[in-house]
Amino acid sequence: MRVLLVEDNALMRYTIKSLLDKLGHEVVAEAEDGPSAVKFFKELRPDVVFLDLILPGRSGVEILGDLRAVDPAARVVVVTAVEQDEIDKRLADKGVNVILRKPFSYDDFKTLMKSLA
Repeated sequence: MRVLLVEDNALMRYTIKSLLDKLGHEVVAEAEDGPSAVKFFKELRPDVVFLDLILPGRSGVEILGDLRAVDPAARVVVVTAVEQDEIDKRLADKGVNVILRKPFSYDDFKTLMKSLA
């Protein structure tokens, strides 16, 4: 699978990229902010986007809206440490059905990737 990784934390980007590599997926681009994420998404059309909710400038929820404007069927995995029902509902309303909660285990990550295949 071709993946766009949107995460402002370098260590978390490295961790997710390493796990994706280990599982045989390709990270086609890494973005640290919303404008870069949208630019890469338009240019590269990845199979899936890993999108952090807390980013500099604009929230992941806002960026999700931008991605959906480009491709309403975009497959997005939201990565967050935030556990709130209201945020989960807002994400579900925007078509997100996969949320990866930080911290996560290798087994959780592997199961998630199998569900996307």
